[in-house]
Amino acid sequence: MVDLLPPDVRSRLRGLRLVTRRAVGSHGIGLHQSHSRGAGLEFAQYRAYEPGDELRQIDWKLYARSDKFFVREAERESPVAVWILIDASASMDQRDAARPEYSRLDAAKAIAAAIAELAMQQGDRFGFIALADAGLRLLPPATGLRQRDRLLLELLDVGIARGFAAQAQMGPLWERIGAQDLVILISDCFDEGAVALAEKLASAGRETLVIEMLTLAERDFPFTGGYRFRDPETGEELLADGAALRAEFLARFAEARAALHARLDALGIRHAAHMLDEPVDLPLRRLFAAQGAAEYT
Repeated sequence: MVDLLPPDVRSRLRGLRLVTRRAVGSHGIGLHQSHSRGAGLEFAQYRAYEPGDELRQIDWKLYARSDKFFVREAERESPVAVWILIDASASMDQRDAARPEYSRLDAAKAIAAAIAELAMQQGDRFGFIALADAGLRLLPPATGLRQRDRLLLELLDVGIARGFAAQAQMGPLWERIGAQDLVILISDCFDEGAVALAEKLASAGRETLVIEMLTLAERDFPFTGGYRFRDPETGEELLADGAALRAEFLARFAEARAALHARLDALGIRHAAHMLDEPVDLPLRRLFAAQGAAEYT
């Protein structure tokens, strides 16, 4: 199994938790502590017997060996499912000259793997949808190591399509994403369809987060000399001098991002940016770590 997460990232994830805004159900998951214990299917741990515990939960074989009462605890299935949505349109294939083998989509897959790792650690169910005009690629939510491995295999098979998924293709998404679920969309947000989907999910009461994928070229615009700039989805081209275009591009790009953030903020959609030279866990720390909760860019 190919591991999309560097060891240092995997180590840092142990100190992070996915947190939702709303209290969920009757299990006391106000801060989304979904690793709840009780009568479930998968064994979690032993603990000392307490008055009120059901006798059927006592491990009598362990009592025979230790002469003490211990209760077998099992994981309760979380009422929350974490949905990871990845934009697989052509603009997600963009990469920087300094690292031509690493695209936005590659980074998105690594972030998705990190989210799955966190959800698995918490005992949450997690699922995955790749959004492209060639059709949705969907992995229904489940939990555990097998689900994590299934998701990694799905991620490896996701390729670049021409455009973002059309509205008519979204039926399976609306059928499966529940009202209490957490949705994390990973996209460059260049396609209006991606932004509109986040808005529609939030308007329908789904807690929706957006991770905005950016290249270094978009941040720095380091081009000098004559260049042919081409839109990978529409095919439109612009011949221009990079140095002459830099100031205008940076100003207009900043305006476009500000407008995007205003749209997301208006519906309470939390968002964080990810630059391709940053650790893939950084946007998750910006979204979920207490010390980084306000660091939205």
